Amino acid sequence: MAETDKAASKWVAFGAFLVGGIIGLSAGIAVGLFIFPYIFQPPPAMETVANRASKTVVAKATFIHANPSDPVHYGKGSATVFKDLVHLEQNFEVGPGPKYHVFLSPRAPVTKTEDFDESKALDLGPIKAFMGSQNYPIPAGTNLANYQSIVIWCKAFGVLISPATLEFARK
Repeated sequence: MAETDKAASKWVAFGAFLVGGIIGLSAGIAVGLFIFPYIFQPPPAMETVANRASKTVVAKATFIHANPSDPVHYGKGSATVFKDLVHLEQNFEVGPGPKYHVFLSPRAPVTKTEDFDESKALDLGPIKAFMGSQNYPIPAGTNLANYQSIVIWCKAFGVLISPATLEFARK
């Protein structure tokens, strides 16, 4: 009977070790995904607009922190829209995270995740940096009158990061 108890206690110890290892591995991955971008942020982007003085400004926008009670998903700064380009200005900044994309959305205002429909928006590509000036070309033939806002969207989790309603220049 004593041998059976020893064997059972070895299996219990092995099971506890295995469960602890799985929990530890999961916690390590979660910390890596959520903490790593805050600790090891890439340098700010510093792209400029070629021939900016000769380009016509179509619209301007200011990014907002859509949900002030959410300290992780925030954005601030401004953007300038030209006929063929969205330029996030030097003061642009968003909280770091995975798979952020820049979209033009036909809807405004976009103030919560439910307001944004990714299938109806124009994806300009993945964000290049969490802060600083960056350029996103607008595909040729795009009618900017069909879009009302710029949205920074997390494709990994389907979460609104920061919206900016377009203010079109007067003609």
